[in-house]
Amino acid sequence: MDEKDARALDQAKSTEFTTQHELSNVETASSKHLSGDDSDSFQVNREAEKKLVRKLDLTLLPLFTLIYACNFIDRTAIGNARIAGLEKDLDMHGFDFNIALTTFYISYIVSEIPSNLALKRFGSIWIAFLVISFGAVAIGSAFVKSFGSLLATRVLLGLAEGGTLVSLMAIGILIAQELAHALHTKSGLVYILARYYRRHELVLRVGIFFGLSPTLAGAFGGLLASGLLSVSDIGELQRWRKIFFIEGIITLGFGVLLLFFMPADPTVTRLFNAEERNLAIARIDADQVVKTGGRKEPTSLKLVLRSFNFNTVLCTISYIMINISFQGLSLFLPTVINTCAWLFKIILTVDPMLRKSNTIDLFLATVEAQLRTVPPYLAGAVWALFCAWSGYRIKQRCIPIIYSVLLMVIGYSIAISTKNSHARYAACFLSVAGGSPSGPMYLTWATDNSAPDTMRAVTTAVIPGLGQLGSVIAVWTYLPADAPDFHKGNTLNLVTSVLACFLTALGGFYIRWENRKRERGERDYRLEGKSQEEVEQLGYLHPQFRYQL
Repeated sequence: MDEKDARALDQAKSTEFTTQHELSNVETASSKHLSGDDSDSFQVNREAEKKLVRKLDLTLLPLFTLIYACNFIDRTAIGNARIAGLEKDLDMHGFDFNIALTTFYISYIVSEIPSNLALKRFGSIWIAFLVISFGAVAIGSAFVKSFGSLLATRVLLGLAEGGTLVSLMAIGILIAQELAHALHTKSGLVYILARYYRRHELVLRVGIFFGLSPTLAGAFGGLLASGLLSVSDIGELQRWRKIFFIEGIITLGFGVLLLFFMPADPTVTRLFNAEERNLAIARIDADQVVKTGGRKEPTSLKLVLRSFNFNTVLCTISYIMINISFQGLSLFLPTVINTCAWLFKIILTVDPMLRKSNTIDLFLATVEAQLRTVPPYLAGAVWALFCAWSGYRIKQRCIPIIYSVLLMVIGYSIAISTKNSHARYAACFLSVAGGSPSGPMYLTWATDNSAPDTMRAVTTAVIPGLGQLGSVIAVWTYLPADAPDFHKGNTLNLVTSVLACFLTALGGFYIRWENRKRERGERDYRLEGKSQEEVEQLGYLHPQFRYQL
């Protein structure tokens, strides 16, 4: 090679290095393991990364919040329909309504893992398909003529919704690993987020979208249902049928839009230009012991089975416990309202004319019941955001979870120890606030500690999927025979909350113990005799991988 060619080659190398790493104003990542957010000696432009994360937050979080809200609204519409005459029109008696709820959760559980694996195969367009599907099922629910046909729509709705949340979280992981009641949508949403965000970023994003969506959806769903019941009928679509039909139309239309706007994998998404795409992939690689450049390993039975490790099982059991407590609470709130006799005195004091009004019962049934369920959920939303923020700042999941579950323990302890309406209403604030962030944080905690990608996909599906077993139990916990205090149901909620608190502490101790063993080199033997492909597939078993506490 002559001197001229050598100079040209050196210049080309220099240009390539400068383009890829943007040497001006860079931040060198220097963590040897995955305890936080960086990788070995990889140079990342700090300002460019901040700009990219801001773009992700402004794009993904509003989009995923709307998806999960649609999921939640369509799933809970049956509650509004029940009040509007569903049971009477379909000749439902006894436990028929409980059976309808149960069939939804069973199909929901079954569909979680297959849906997440389909997401891994087809990409984020799978989320758009899911949204279109449960929107179409909601529309079909408006035309059911019998209890049997209602059961069929609940099964189909569970199959469609079961993978949404986990898939959204997965897309986020893909864009990093952050943003996990609605779970097909939920599981997929979680998986997607985990593909875009770094591990330490995930808890805040999951907390925002997972914590706020149910609250906003619950408020909007109730207002929409009330408005639809007050307008003229649409042909044969009367009362509760209008609720299913209009809410389904909204969801279906949103799903069609997602076909064009849902972000794809970071390696191909049109959301990024070439420079942003390279940075997005580098960010995710920075969180991996073995750099893969955004490649996803082939799915295998071995990796799927490996997903059921100690941390995943612990978070799954805890998630079930929280679901028993938190989902059951939705049945407990109306009971609290009915026992609040002191509210009558407040209303009559504010407006004595109501004493002579024949509409006082209607007023209490429609306005009081709705308004008095709002403050506990608003408190839950505030606490969920605080836990998401604090977990992000201290880079821990264990401590915020324990504090939240302790609030539930205190709340249910009050609920079973007194009949005072003031105290029982105050207990609702504690129980709702504690339960709101706990589920998302368990899901985020497990996702943080899952690798490689196949395990992450399975984990984000298994936890919310099997977690719905708690919802099934909650449906059958509050029965008429236990009314009006529901002592047995609230006692069960207290026990499950205490158990969840204990399991969380156990998980924290295990992670500290295992990380220390890896720091001492006691897991280095796992690299012996391994090929490059086998090393890439070690994931969380890699000696340099560090669990997030």
